[in-house]
Amino acid sequence: MRFLILTDIHANVDALEAIDESFDSLLVLGDVVDYGPAPEDAIGWVRQRSAVSVRGNHDHAMATGDDCRSSPLSHALSAATRAHFRPLLSADALSYLGRLPVRLSLDVASARFHLCHATPRDPLYEYLDGDASEKEWRAALEDLPNREAWLFVGHTHRPFVRMIGRLTVVNPGSLGMPVDGNPRACYAVWEDGDIRLKRIPYDIDRAVTRLRASGPAEEWAARMALVLRNAGRSG
Repeated sequence: MRFLILTDIHANVDALEAIDESFDSLLVLGDVVDYGPAPEDAIGWVRQRSAVSVRGNHDHAMATGDDCRSSPLSHALSAATRAHFRPLLSADALSYLGRLPVRLSLDVASARFHLCHATPRDPLYEYLDGDASEKEWRAALEDLPNREAWLFVGHTHRPFVRMIGRLTVVNPGSLGMPVDGNPRACYAVWEDGDIRLKRIPYDIDRAVTRLRASGPAEEWAARMALVLRNAGRSG
């Protein structure tokens, strides 16, 4: 079995359309929407491929109107772009986001997968990256069974793979909004027990043009364009 694993798409349909991978099943770890210019299209892309998906904090905020609780650096950008795009989303798309589970587990062939956006302890909001201590990770795993399995997470926009006991924790990194200094889109492929973190270039100029054409205030479009082009680098 070959799984394509995506997270933090953030309505960047140009990054989605750049993916050229065969797969048997699609896993999506949350934050299909917010920030980017094409939330309806991104949701449609995911649903058309019968993805197994969990809800991210930005999906939750878009569906419910709750605060996304993102970092101070990105909170204003998130709030402004969400205020613009939420009225443009169909009722069906908003309902889809609101119905997504915050955690799920599934057995695939000989493997056990656990999916959440942030951490099992706090599936929507807790930030824990690959550099966090093993003690921090063990606390955040909470009630996961102590046996060999895979935990797929997103939220931090930074890719990593690490072992916590017999559990392999994988963050594919953000497909639509990397912040680790590399603007190429991130994703992962799991195949028969092997995991690969992958990156691909996509047409960032087209994504920026699409963003500006979608109508948010120029201040926010310009800020988002810098994020896409610089991926967290200063300058």
